[in-house]
Amino acid sequence: MADQPTTRPGAPGGESAPIRTEPLPLEFPGVHYFDEEEIEAVSRVLRSRSPFRYYGIDPQGEAEVFEREFAGFVGVKHALAVSSGTGALHVALGALGVGPGQEVIIPAYLWVSVIAAVVNRGAIPVLADIDETFCMDPASVEAAITERTSGVIFVHMSGAPGRVEEVAGIARRRGLFLIEDCAQCLGGALNGRKVGTFGDIGVFSFQVNKNMTAGEGGCIVTGDEALYRRAVACHDLGYAKDGDGQLVLDRPDLHLWGMGYRLDELRAAVLRVQLRKLPRIIDSMRKSKYRIRNGISGLPGLGFRKILDPEGDTGGFLITTYPDPEAARRVNRALRAEGIVTHPQGVSNIVMTEWGLHLYYNNLSLVNQSSVDPRGAPWRLAENLPSAERRNYAKGACPVADDLFEGSILLPIPSCLTREDEDDIIGAFRKVLGSGSPGSEQ
Repeated sequence: MADQPTTRPGAPGGESAPIRTEPLPLEFPGVHYFDEEEIEAVSRVLRSRSPFRYYGIDPQGEAEVFEREFAGFVGVKHALAVSSGTGALHVALGALGVGPGQEVIIPAYLWVSVIAAVVNRGAIPVLADIDETFCMDPASVEAAITERTSGVIFVHMSGAPGRVEEVAGIARRRGLFLIEDCAQCLGGALNGRKVGTFGDIGVFSFQVNKNMTAGEGGCIVTGDEALYRRAVACHDLGYAKDGDGQLVLDRPDLHLWGMGYRLDELRAAVLRVQLRKLPRIIDSMRKSKYRIRNGISGLPGLGFRKILDPEGDTGGFLITTYPDPEAARRVNRALRAEGIVTHPQGVSNIVMTEWGLHLYYNNLSLVNQSSVDPRGAPWRLAENLPSAERRNYAKGACPVADDLFEGSILLPIPSCLTREDEDDIIGAFRKVLGSGSPGSEQ
C-alpha cells in the first residue's frame, strides 16, 4: 500500500481556522432548479380539475406527453411513467415474468429497493461484486449465474455508468434478461449511448434526491413492444390497453395482475418541466465535479473512482479512494473539521461505510433473510430450495465491495455549487492532504 496521507485538520483551536463555516448546499439536484415553471405546471392541472391520468373533467394528457418526451430523451420507443422508482422495478420484474424458483443477480452496491423488488416477486437475489467503477463487475456476474438465474439488475450507481456493455453481452450469451436501474444516473451515457438502452428494460426514479424530480415518480423504458404491453398491464389493472385506451380483454397472454403504480398528472406536469431543465442540471454538476477533481488530482494518497466516460458522467457524486480504511477515516474527519459538511439534513462527505442501505450488508432484512410471510417466503418456498440455503448476504460476501466501501469517501455534488463553494472544497482537500501537484482530468 502507498503511504497513508498526512492529515492537518484546521478545526477551531487547531493549526488554523477552518476553510468554511457555512454548510454546503443540500444535494437535491432537481429541486435547486424549481421556479415558477413548475408552479404554473401544477396550477394548470389543478385548474383543469383532472389530476388522474386516464380521465377527468378536462384531462390535460400530461403523463402521456411526458412519456413521449422522456422516450425521445432516452432514445427508446416506449416509456411508461409510474409512481416511483421502486414501482418501476416491481413493474419491470412483473413484465419479465419473475417469480418463485428464479434467481436474479444484483450488485453489492445498490439501494434497498432493488433487493425488495426481487424478494417481493418471490425470487432469490444473488449478489455480484463490484469493481473500481463502483458498479457490477462483469466477471462476478458471470460467476454468479446458475441454472436458476433468470436475469440481472445492473445498477448505475452514484451518477456514472458502469460496465453495462459487457454485462449486456453476458446476458445475451446466457439467455438472461437485463434490467438497467438508472435511478442515480438519469441522463448518463456511455460512449454517446444513454443508460437505460443497453438492456431489455431501463428503470428511472424521480424521487427528490434524483437529477430531476417531482418529489416521487419513476419511469420504465424499453424498445420491446411485448414487454411494454405487459408493463402497461402490470402497472395498472392487469390488462394492456389498445390505441384508444381501452382494456385489451381478448389476449390471454396479457391477462396479468395489476399493481396500481400509475403516475398522476400533477407530478407528470412537474416532470415535463424538469426534463427540459435536466441538461442544465447535469452540466452544472459535471462542471463542478471535474473542476474539483482536477483541483485535487495528484494529492498524496488520493485516488478516484474509475469513470469510464467522463462525458457521460452526470456529475452528482465525487468518490475519492485512499490506501486503507484508517486513511479514509482520518481524511474524512479532517475535511469535516474544515467545514465540508451539510446540515441539519442531507449527506455530504462521508466514509462510504456510513452510506446506510446502499451497502448490501447493511440491509438486515437481506442478511437475515426476513419475511412478512409465516412460511418464510421467498426464502423457504419449496421452489427456492436449496437456492436460498446456500446464500450468504453478510459482510464478507463481496470482498472487493467491502474494501472499496471502507477505503472511500463519498461527496455529493449539488447542482447549485458556486465557484466559492468549489474553491472551499478544493482548498480543504489541499489543506488536509498537502498542496500536491494537480494533475489532469481523467
